[in-house]
Amino acid sequence: MTAQRACAVSDLQEDTPLRVELDGVPMAVVLDSEGEIHAIGDTCTHGDISLSEGFVEGKTLECWAHGSAFSLCSGKPLNLPAYEPVPVYTVVIDGDDVMIDPSVTKDVSAL
Repeated sequence: MTAQRACAVSDLQEDTPLRVELDGVPMAVVLDSEGEIHAIGDTCTHGDISLSEGFVEGKTLECWAHGSAFSLCSGKPLNLPAYEPVPVYTVVIDGDDVMIDPSVTKDVSAL
């Protein structure tokens, strides 16, 4: 599979997650305060909660329901109750388009 248009860069607001779905894969796309764009799985691994309804602080996205914060870079939970990571996707910017391949997750084992 190849990268697909997820949204426009101009659709993103700093520190405000945007929920997108590509080929049935829900993702949270985030423009962080440093200007980097991240894409992680949108479903909290502790419960079936949309992370895009959560709160961004620095390079983390916090689940609004139970308070687990996930790294936008590695998908790893930084606190309980979640203990399983969410997938992280590679983002490519093409003009104003945010492009993501939903079938390929980043290898974050070294992060």
